Amino acid sequence: MTNTTPQDANPRTTQLEEEGEIAADYLEELLDIADLDGDIDIDVRHGRAAVEIVAEDQESIKHLVGNGGEVLEALQDLTRLAVQARTGERSRLMLDVAGFRAQRRAELTELASQAVEKVRSTGAEVELEPLNAFERKVVHDVVAAAGLVSDSRGLEPQRYVVVQPAAE
Repeated sequence: MTNTTPQDANPRTTQLEEEGEIAADYLEELLDIADLDGDIDIDVRHGRAAVEIVAEDQESIKHLVGNGGEVLEALQDLTRLAVQARTGERSRLMLDVAGFRAQRRAELTELASQAVEKVRSTGAEVELEPLNAFERKVVHDVVAAAGLVSDSRGLEPQRYVVVQPAAE
């Protein structure tokens, strides 16, 4: 008799865990080349492989985030390409370094909540500053959970979210 774990029951979870393992191998090699100390945490969250580079001294890896997360975005793109090269499938893996995305998610949740309250109190739409794709997704999720409507407008890198009252 074989034991079936919840992982075995969901092939998608197993595939995402494999993506995480491939990404971790790629990132560990990158850290070795750059002579940086760091550990790799792997998880599956929100239907995506989630990988984070952490270190005892978080400051030692902060330059992997860059100004406003620019280096992190590039590193995530490279990691996704490395996963795709091994699996043949497009990856939606999320990469975080030193908790930057987690902190940014909290900030964006607050920003979106404030915009929701302003729309509710004034009835007028609210435009936010330009955000990257990850940031826009966080805002859209908060707005939808609040029962309002949001829309992305503009072209990269000036693409931004507009929060609107719910359709009557």
